[in-house]
Amino acid sequence: MADAPDGREAGPEAGNGRGVRVVLLGPPGAGKGTQAQVLASRLGVPAISTGEMLREAVAEGSGLGRRVEGVMAAGKLVDDELMAEVVRDRLAKPDARKGYLLDGYPRTLLQAKTLEAILEDAGRDLDAVVMVDVPEAELVRRALLRGRADDAEQVVRERQRVYREKTAPLIGYYKERGLLREIDGDRSVDDVTASLFAALGVSG
Repeated sequence: MADAPDGREAGPEAGNGRGVRVVLLGPPGAGKGTQAQVLASRLGVPAISTGEMLREAVAEGSGLGRRVEGVMAAGKLVDDELMAEVVRDRLAKPDARKGYLLDGYPRTLLQAKTLEAILEDAGRDLDAVVMVDVPEAELVRRALLRGRADDAEQVVRERQRVYREKTAPLIGYYKERGLLREIDGDRSVDDVTASLFAALGVSG
């Protein structure tokens, strides 16, 4: 991957096997995890979810991992400051050097600004933020079809409410920065994948 004159890795295009740094946005149940795995395989970069980052930190048994484990063991949510340390540590690993797909982080405007600072410190930029959009009625239908104990309609709609309140504002934030690519996720998995590839300039 060629470097730009200022030393940063140049070019937003994701084709030709180059690694890219992409954030996947979308409501719970939009299929981001499935698409992240497909894209990661095609692009040759890791698909990193919030849960994976936390599990890896704990498994490593480092000082950071022990702090994360203590918070999780107490049944508490990992706060933004600690989560930022986890993200910084994970993105510094060798397998993320050429890029990654982030699923589940950032979730709030504060986290988005933190990620921007982490990338700036590393001399990196995001290449794109892809929004997989699915109507709420379809998200509820999908969740109820799964039939899991935690997928009661009231619970599912509450997840959507929290998403709209906390995460949806990121759409405007990234649109202002010219990074947002919006995808219609209310289609077959293959059709959504094809649109993602096109949005990132990747040949199918």
